[in-house]
This record gives sequence, C-alpha cells and structure tokens, in this order.
Amino acid sequence: QVQLVESGGGLVQAGGFLRLSCAASGTIFRINDMGWYRQAPGKQRELVARITRDGMTTYVDPVKGRFTISRDNAKKTLFLQMNSLKTEDTAVYYCNAAIITRPTVPGEATYWGQGTQVTVSS
Repeated sequence: QVQLVESGGGLVQAGGFLRLSCAASGTIFRINDMGWYRQAPGKQRELVARITRDGMTTYVDPVKGRFTISRDNAKKTLFLQMNSLKTEDTAVYYCNAAIITRPTVPGEATYWGQGTQVTVSS
C-alpha cells in the first residue's frame, strides 16, 4: 500500500513561517504530480500549490510570493515552505500525489495524506 505522511504543522504568529513535509512510502514505481491542498473550518478543500515530477510549479494567487513548493524525488518527499503567514492561511494542509505503483499496470492513482494542522494567530 501507499502511504503519505505530512509533518511540520503547528501554531505560529502572523508574519511567521513553517516548513511542511510529506513523505511517501510503500509500493511505488513512480510519483508524478504532487500538490498541497488545505481546508479551513466551514470551507471546501482547495488547491494551494502543485509541482510536476520535473519541478514545474503552480500556485494559487493568495499564496504567490509567500509559499514555495519543492520535492526530492530520490527521497520521495514533498515540501512546502510557508513564509509571511497570515491568519487566512489557518487550515488543515493535505499532501496529494499521483502515483504509479507498478509498471505493468497502466494508469495512475491519487493518494492523500492524513493532514497537518497549521494555525496562524494575530
């Protein structure tokens, strides 16, 4: 089975920073696109940033210039550096990955981590 485990969440004051990590393990042949999503209380889960296997990145407007997504393919790990945090960033952050488990099976499947809480106080 494939498992994604996030870490690095916590409580910080506005203007502070956090670095989230997501480690993938299990039966993995190749990890394609990966991304970070978040869900605030009473809101829908939304995309924050995504990154291709080759390192092409995409960010939603609210986090542009403040967040940086990156990955280490050798370590099967995804990162999210969050700077200049705002109270609006408070949410549970989830790691997402498109993974091919075996080369003999066509297609890929989407996996999610359990989430890590990020709370930004004013």
